[in-house]
Amino acid sequence: MTTLTRKLFCEWRTFSTDTETYTQETFEDLVGDEVEAMMFEEDHEIPSYIWTSNFVCIIKRSTRMINDISVTKIPRNPACE
Repeated sequence: MTTLTRKLFCEWRTFSTDTETYTQETFEDLVGDEVEAMMFEEDHEIPSYIWTSNFVCIIKRSTRMINDISVTKIPRNPACE
């Protein structure tokens, strides 16, 4: 069984797809929140997860015709009533 190595960074690391370069400023504008940390899996140049003040953002890579991403925001601390 192989184990993936994951690395957590508390500082922003700029990454790119075929169509976009994501700086901290552009990503924060995209999700409307401040970045706190990001996690990369072994040998990947695009993060798998990005934590913001209020969300965990799941980054999914898509590579049909071009290398691109989609972002799913999940509340970090959902209010249960």
